[in-house]
Amino acid sequence: MDGIFKGIDILILCGGLGRRLRKISKGAPKPMVKIGGYVFLDLLIKYLAGFGFRRFILGTGYRAGTVQNYYHKHKILAVDILFSREYAPLDTGGAVKNAKKLIKSDPFFVLNGDSWCEFNPGAFLKFHKKNRSPVSILLRQVASGKEYGEIKIDRSSRILNFREKNILAKKCLINAGVYIFDKKIFGMMPKEPRFSLERDFFPAMVSNRIFGYPVSGLFIDIGTPERYIKAKKIFLKGK
Repeated sequence: MDGIFKGIDILILCGGLGRRLRKISKGAPKPMVKIGGYVFLDLLIKYLAGFGFRRFILGTGYRAGTVQNYYHKHKILAVDILFSREYAPLDTGGAVKNAKKLIKSDPFFVLNGDSWCEFNPGAFLKFHKKNRSPVSILLRQVASGKEYGEIKIDRSSRILNFREKNILAKKCLINAGVYIFDKKIFGMMPKEPRFSLERDFFPAMVSNRIFGYPVSGLFIDIGTPERYIKAKKIFLKGK
């Protein structure tokens, strides 16, 4: 497993403002909140390092110094951590574009730093290569699309459309915040420095044959106080 992923980069997006979680985070970036005494981003990096990934790029923005100072002092064994800093808010798409100069591998993984989704990276990578898609999106089924929106796929797992948060959507597939990109994706991105993957880029890419890979593992999003409390209970139970 180590041989497969040792040369593949992972970009983790850590630059969000995290306004909804500030009562808990005390102003720290969302990925830096603690779960059971551990920094959430540490848990995420160590989970992925367990598959053999060794090169992590952290896309920082809001309070970037907090993230950088922490990892300068707290090294993770056998892992290289680099920083792609945005000096003005770039949103998720702009953050990926901003990291282009640091990304060496083709393809490369991108993850949201405030969510956790159990998945098999080997199977996901095989799926991505089989479909020859410029981008593949990890999908997770949830009981309601009220909080996350909904993604429709056909029998071949090709994404048909993206729908905004829909209170009526039941047992739908959502974006789990894990992606595989080919490097050619940079040539398909908007010229503007700031744009959203979820709202701007992915919906515009539907005509380019992008695919969604459904998984059934544990999914945790710590973006709100309610979700953070739920995540904390799950981790404390040893799950």
